[in-house]
This record gives sequence, structure tokens and C-alpha cells, in this order.
Amino acid sequence: MLHRKSRLSRRAFAVTALSALAAGGGAMAAGAAMADGGSGRDRRRLTREMRGVWIATVANRDWPSKQGLTAKEQCAELIAHLDRAVERRLNTVILQVRPTADALWPSPYEPWSQVLTGTQGRNPGWDPLGTAVAEAHDRGLQLHAWFNPYRIANHTDPAKLAESHPARKHPEWAVPYGGKLYYNPGLPEVRAFVLKAMLDAVERYPLDGAHFDDYFYPYPVTGQAFDDTEAYDRYGSDFASRADWRRDNIDKLVDEMASGIRRIRPTTQFGISPFGVWRNAATDPLGSESRAGVQTYDDLYADTRKWVREGWIDYICPQLYWNIGFAAADYAKLVPWWAQVARGSRTQLYIGEALYKAGDPAQPEAWQDPAELSRHLTLAKRYPETRGHVFFAAKDSAADRIGAMAQVVADHYGRPAMTPR
Repeated sequence: MLHRKSRLSRRAFAVTALSALAAGGGAMAAGAAMADGGSGRDRRRLTREMRGVWIATVANRDWPSKQGLTAKEQCAELIAHLDRAVERRLNTVILQVRPTADALWPSPYEPWSQVLTGTQGRNPGWDPLGTAVAEAHDRGLQLHAWFNPYRIANHTDPAKLAESHPARKHPEWAVPYGGKLYYNPGLPEVRAFVLKAMLDAVERYPLDGAHFDDYFYPYPVTGQAFDDTEAYDRYGSDFASRADWRRDNIDKLVDEMASGIRRIRPTTQFGISPFGVWRNAATDPLGSESRAGVQTYDDLYADTRKWVREGWIDYICPQLYWNIGFAAADYAKLVPWWAQVARGSRTQLYIGEALYKAGDPAQPEAWQDPAELSRHLTLAKRYPETRGHVFFAAKDSAADRIGAMAQVVADHYGRPAMTPR
């Protein structure tokens, strides 16, 4: 495992601060210790809220900046993202470690990820996930490992996969769709395999969280059908419709992942960050006041509301990537809807924030205002069920094109924060 030699004073202080201030639950805010200057601030005065950032590795979006960097260069870039989280007074990083059915740790089940060396299956010469966990904890940050359960590749050619790739050994597991390749969620042997592959990381490392995003069955592509007819004929006879069968497949994945985490490492949280609309009210009276073109229940076969109400997951972080007042999906209407869903459940509610849209000229006018994101946090505070926010993504935090993230920090993150219990 390759580790940067952190300054002794920082390492020693981080460990001491965690022991003194974060006993009985979440890690202290990354920037909290440094902002506090080591004065031993009373733990009762510290806010408890999620302050997170995603680090996306798929297609080298956030990290590594490009394929083929040396291990030292990759590690230095990763450390820079963690240090920036400290500077922003965040307390959690969510690192994508299984972007396309491959791994950013020495997995016995799947090949090394292509995003590291440019060649899937080639050993990068270090352990990125192990290093990330250790270095995050040295800074008082929580580290959540982000997995994509079913995406195999952003192309449809199995010959481009590493020879050792399970999808080459089991071509019957794979379904081409929309120019990409996916594992078939309807096959029990697929579900068993992807669970085993993901839980390997939970067993190997003291992860603070295991995390799924919004990809279950793939987003619909006009004029194309996801070909799972053979699996449905074999396993779906007890269901009223293929849609019900598909939702049950995803329910099983979520429930069994939760059970596996509790069995292997009960201190690891399990969280999911779905697309922000479960169903529109026009489709279902329990749905939100929205007119979104995608509904997770109907299009991704992900009954996100059920997972909260059943208490299967420790936190949910809906991607509310729309501005306040956006007609089809208004942030100001979706936050109270999700707050109502979480009310009375054991599941913490965090809100996924579209930092990447701030200052993007292709986005609506609201996103050209540096204060838009800060207003999101102000609005969310009206609802006690909302326990924090996660920002997409690390590269955008670094660039901060119009200062939207800096304004969030100035307006809302002036004091340290521990993660929710």
C-alpha cells in the first residue's frame, strides 16, 4: 500500500481529535480540527451534519486526471482531493472504487480498473482504496466506497474486456443496451457474484460507508429494449408483470447488500444516492409535485421510497440536481417530499447537490448565480429530516468556476461538523 508520509503533527492531531470528539459515531469534519486549531472545542457545540463530496473515477472524470500516471502521481492527486475536502470543512468523501465491474483495490474477483493504468487488469503498483481509507482517516474524514453494481463497460464489445473479466467467462450474464454492456439483474447468479465482489472491499477495509448511486436497471433508451426475456421466462412467473419482477430483483440486491454489510462490518453505513424523483404525482398520488421524464420506480425499477420506509438503508441521498423554481423538478418541492418520506424512518436523509452545474453556461440562468447552491442549503434547513448535503463532484469543487462552493462554505460551513450518528 502506497502512503504519503503525512506530517507527524497533522497525523497525531487528527487521531487525537477523532478520539476526543468523534466517540460514539461519525468522524469529525475534515476541516474542523484545523479550523479549531486543536483547542479541544466542546463536542456538544459541534454540529452534526453530512458534508460530503463525490470523487468519480469512471472515464477519469475527477480522479485520476488521466490514465497511465505513475502510482506516485495518482496518489498525489488523490491526496490533493482529500486536502481540499479539509479546506472546504467537509467531513466525508465518497470515492468510486468499482466504476465498470472492475476494481480500485486488489480484488480476487474482478480486474484492476482501466482508469488507473489505461489497461484493464494491469496492476497499478499500489492500493488506491486502502490508501484512500488511511489518508482520509488521518484527516478526520469518513471514506465511503462507491460501487456500481451492474455496469460492465461503456461499450458493447466483450473482447475489449480483460481476459480475466467475469463477463468474458460468463457471456450469458451480459446484456448490451444503449451502447453499453450491463450485467443482467434478473439472474440470481449475477446478483450473488456482484454482492460477493462488492462485499470483498467491506471485509478488507474499515470503510465508513458503502455507497450505490442511481444506476440499477439502465436509464431507458428510446427505441431499445433491455433483453432479459429469457431470465424473465425462467424466474418471473410468480410476478404480475415484468416490471414487478425487475423491481423485486433490485429490492433483493439492496436488502442482501445491507444484510451482508451488517454481517461483515456492522459499523459500515450503507447508503444510496438515487435519481431525485421516485414517481410524479400524476403517476402516483404518493409521488412528488414534479414532471420529470424519468421516474426511478418505473424506469430504473428502483423503489427508492420503499428502501427508506423499510429501513433497509442507513442513508439516502437523492440527486436533487435542479434549481429552485425549475418547473419539471423544483428543488423547493422535492426537498419537503423527501423529508416526508424519511420522517419516522431509521434512514438518514442527505441531499445530493449539483455543484457541477454552477457556472456552466449550458445550464439555466439560475446556475449562473453563485448563491444558488447556498440557497439550497438554507431552504433544506427548514426540514429537520435533512441531515446534510453531498456535492457532485470533486473536480468541480477544485475549479469552483463562479465561487458557488466557496459561498456555501462561507454561508454554512463556518464551524466544524461531525457526521450524523
